[in-house]
Amino acid sequence: MKLYTKDHEWVVIDGDVATFGITDHAQGQLGDIVFVEVPEVGRRLDKGGEAAVVESVKAASEVYAPLAGEVIEANTKLADDPGLVNLEPETGGWFAKLKIEAGADTSDLMDQAAYEAFVASL
Repeated sequence: MKLYTKDHEWVVIDGDVATFGITDHAQGQLGDIVFVEVPEVGRRLDKGGEAAVVESVKAASEVYAPLAGEVIEANTKLADDPGLVNLEPETGGWFAKLKIEAGADTSDLMDQAAYEAFVASL
């Protein structure tokens, strides 16, 4: 199941692994993405803490970790092809995979309907 944050990140949880990136709405707001810095494998991320950086022709933005955990895989394709985030923001443009810490709190994450309502209210 895909869940969303109020900072426009998405996360898919599969067992104790969470894959995350930015939403289609976020990439649309940023415009053409020209640089992505993904977190290093082995790095521990705090929920809500800075996880990555995205730069577009309009602005640079931080990407926040939707859950706490250790980075077990980073999407290194984004270094050579940052535009993948524009083309496939919620599939091939993922940023990293985390091994989620035990007892991870997902109570503040939204399902797709709640996220769409949130975006509509902006």
